[in-house]
Amino acid sequence: MSGAVKIAVLDYGAANMVSITKALAAVGAEASVAAEPSALAGVDAIVIPGVGAAAPAMVHLRERGLAEPLIEWARASRPCLGICLGFQLFFESSDEADAQALGLLAGRTVGLVDAPTLPHIGWNTVEAVRPHPLFEGVADGSHFYFVHSFAPAPADESIVVARTTHGRPFVSAVAKGSLYGLQFHPEKSSEAGLQVLANYVGLVADARAGGEV
Repeated sequence: MSGAVKIAVLDYGAANMVSITKALAAVGAEASVAAEPSALAGVDAIVIPGVGAAAPAMVHLRERGLAEPLIEWARASRPCLGICLGFQLFFESSDEADAQALGLLAGRTVGLVDAPTLPHIGWNTVEAVRPHPLFEGVADGSHFYFVHSFAPAPADESIVVARTTHGRPFVSAVAKGSLYGLQFHPEKSSEAGLQVLANYVGLVADARAGGEV
């Protein structure tokens, strides 16, 4: 199969579709907005963007019939990237209104601890816990843009790729198989963010070609 990698950006009623679709296009992907299950047909990967709150986001995903196809997609080991709230929805539940989430990863999203300001808004460094292709070409300690008051606490520490400190350290990136999560917004993080998105597109292309992710 040839041609640009096709990525569906899930629309759950709150996320800013414009910035993430433009950023994906800038790194060579063919990005489309998916507001219903039929829009997932023929795509190579999914991105769950990150603006809004956990409970309303889950309501919209269920009402639009996207929750179950998304769960099936991830369980079939097809590439999926969650950004900010999208990342938090990978887990079982959230302290934010005690919301139940997708349950793709074990753990709960919790409030930031000892944070000097809430929400945590602005640039902060991302410190590697282990090497991962998602961060290839990105210097350890690079700055990325954050907007959040919560972050996941994975039950399995082995999936953690990076941490960031705002008060106490929190998990800012994970990877498990073809499931990738970022607490920061790569689409708002200048060259480093675009490199992470380009790496994701490369991982998707490898998966499409039958290589290991």
